[in-house]
Amino acid sequence: MKAKEILRQKTHRPFKYPKRSWMFYQEWNKAIFLHWEVNPELIKPLLPKYIELDTINEKTWVSLVAFDMNNIGVRSFPKLPHISDFQEINIRVYVVCNGKPSVYFLSMEGSKKSSCKILKTLSKFPYRPSKMQRSEFKFQSENKTFNDGINMAYTLTEEPIKKDDTDLWLTERYAVFQDYKNHIIEYDVHHVEWPMQKIDINSLELNYTRFNHLINNQPDRVQYSSGVQVLTWDKKKLAIN
Repeated sequence: MKAKEILRQKTHRPFKYPKRSWMFYQEWNKAIFLHWEVNPELIKPLLPKYIELDTINEKTWVSLVAFDMNNIGVRSFPKLPHISDFQEINIRVYVVCNGKPSVYFLSMEGSKKSSCKILKTLSKFPYRPSKMQRSEFKFQSENKTFNDGINMAYTLTEEPIKKDDTDLWLTERYAVFQDYKNHIIEYDVHHVEWPMQKIDINSLELNYTRFNHLINNQPDRVQYSSGVQVLTWDKKKLAIN
């Protein structure tokens, strides 16, 4: 799908995308979403000032998303070969900042060291490299430095998910806010609504030492998506006084 077609599909967004031109293209493919409902009081201490926790039905959620990051490129240029095409795992929480429902990353991992190094420098996101393996119905990751790991086996069905309000609240997020030094970094993104289908998690061994009080081997919701094409605007800095 061309960028113009992606931009025309916007009725699913909770707020408008920027009027200025987008800058980066990427694809988030073969995405596995694991979601846990948690007490908001457990998340609040993890957030920086000026980023507020978002809730639904007086609850909030933590999500682990494992996917393939592909075809990263700058507008009007081919993909960047030293950055593109790696597996990523991120752990995110749901926030509001600058009036936008958005996400904040507690953790970001990539399977390619060079990608993590370059993207961390450019984006200011907390990327770190981990050893990852992905086969048709398995996703594995290990990081001995942080004592993190996931070993997951799953099966897919062709049956689409009938999304409820919580499904949409969890997935249709079009901004990222991250703290960096004395700033909050804001990124706007756009893509079509996530196509979702059912996934059965056959086995899950999950250990993230820092977040074991938030996530465990029994997620409250799971989803799978074949993926989306993503347009991203250049970062903006919000000063923290």
